[in-house]
Amino acid sequence: MCPHQGCQPPTTEKDGIMPVRVNSPKPDSQQISLMFRAFCDRTRLRILSLLQEGEFCVGDLVQILGVPQPRVSRHLGHLRKAGLVTSRKSGLWIHYSLAPAENTFHQKLLDCAVTCFQEVPEIQADSVRAAKVRKTGGCCPHSR
Repeated sequence: MCPHQGCQPPTTEKDGIMPVRVNSPKPDSQQISLMFRAFCDRTRLRILSLLQEGEFCVGDLVQILGVPQPRVSRHLGHLRKAGLVTSRKSGLWIHYSLAPAENTFHQKLLDCAVTCFQEVPEIQADSVRAAKVRKTGGCCPHSR
């Protein structure tokens, strides 16, 4: 359970996270371990926070986060392996978004993170930069 009071799951896709799939399998211990490890890094948390607002390509994430491209790509790989992020290819570009929750554990973990993200000044600053990138269209053509 989330340590914050009032941690309620989003009820619609526009709340930032997709609803849990019905009759989903429970995660195995390896999947749970991968998810927790994914949440143990500040850059990965920043990426997850940004992706709750919608998809981004690596170039946009690099610009918003202010970290080198190889680091962003490495962290996206960890998040994909943990089942937290999905990707789609569009021409030369790969766009990343949050993966729909596969089970209740996954959903509750994301719900808690969303609540916690609201308290982190660095994540709030990322959100402001992300809004500017979205307004200008970002670096990837036809990304949204």
